[in-house]
Formats: sequence, structure tokens, C-alpha cells
Amino acid sequence: MTPSLAFAALLSIAAPTLVPSVCSPSEAGPVDPEAYRELWESGVTWQEFLADAESRRDGWLENWASSEGLDSAGVERARAVGGTWYVLAVAVDGCSDSVSTIPYLARLAERVDGLELRIVDSDAGRWVMEENPTPDGRAATPTVVLLDPDFEKRGCFIERPSALQSILLENQDELDQRQLYHFKMGWYHGNRGGTTVREIVRILEAAASDDAICG
Repeated sequence: MTPSLAFAALLSIAAPTLVPSVCSPSEAGPVDPEAYRELWESGVTWQEFLADAESRRDGWLENWASSEGLDSAGVERARAVGGTWYVLAVAVDGCSDSVSTIPYLARLAERVDGLELRIVDSDAGRWVMEENPTPDGRAATPTVVLLDPDFEKRGCFIERPSALQSILLENQDELDQRQLYHFKMGWYHGNRGGTTVREIVRILEAAASDDAICG
């Protein structure tokens, strides 16, 4: 199949219903919780990050506005978990995956008491990215880590929703980077944070049940 035909076929398929891998707490990473605590405390709030975002600024603002329509069922599920949870996001304003996911995570945190988000850049958060690579072994933004009240890592969301990640990885040898990017951004535009929020909520629910989802 030629690249153009492969791309046409790719656009015609629905994203599969996939979920991140489930791992035991011991597999979630041996990092000292104090390292996570210090990094989280050094981070900026969402509003501070948004105010300073220069690259892709229109996208950040558009997706933040779009997040007003966040799925209420997902918000209620997150609220039902209860407790205090710290969310550490490694993100940069020029990253197309960050701009397509972080605004929706920020809106979820805004609407759920006890879910507190802080954002650090890829320099400060390099070790977090390296501890939590993508399925093909890259350190990538965004990398989002869920921490419990003691700053123990309890789950993570890496780079992009798992359904989209699988499609892109499975087709990276058939399509060029321009085609993959075009498909990715179209997927994000149509999804409007829905899958991102569902995966984050599932990670939160698993953590509350003493499981860890990382993916």
C-alpha cells in the first residue's frame, strides 16, 4: 500500500478502545517520594503556565475554552474517588501533545476537590520523563504522574491517549511525519479531551484501589 492510500485507510478507521497497561505499585517506579514532592512544589499552577505560554498560544487558549464542555460523568467519577491527589505534569508550550491534553487535565483538576495540578518544564522534569518512557522508549512531553498524599507515585499518563498512541506507532513505518501529524491533530480536534480525561480518571480510580496504571 502506498503512503497516500495507507493514510486514507488510517483516516477511515475508528480509534480502538485501548487502555494503558496495568502494573503493580512496585513496578510503578522506585523514585524517592521526596524527589517528587520537591519537584511538584517547584511547579507552576495551570493559570501561571497558561499566562506564560507563548508557543501555540492560540491552541492553548482554544483547548482551555473547549474544556468547559468536559464530560460531567468523568468529573463525577473523579469526585467519587475522594481524598487528596497531587498531579505532576511535565509539559512545554510548544508540544502538540501537551497543548492537546493538559488543558483538559487542568479543567478536571479545577472541578475536582483534592486533585491538585502543578506543571514543570522538560528541563526540571527530565528525570520524570526518563523514568516513564513511551512504549517505544522515548522521554516525551507531556508526562503526567499521579501522586498520593505522601507523594508516592501511583500512576502515570505518558505523552498521549493510549488509543492514539497505538495508531501512530503501528503506522509510523507506513506514513511520513507530516501525515502522522495531520492525523494526530485531527484526532485530537474531534476527541476534544474526552479520551484523555477518561484515561486520567481510570488512573485515579485504580490508584484508589491500590493498583497503578502507567501508559
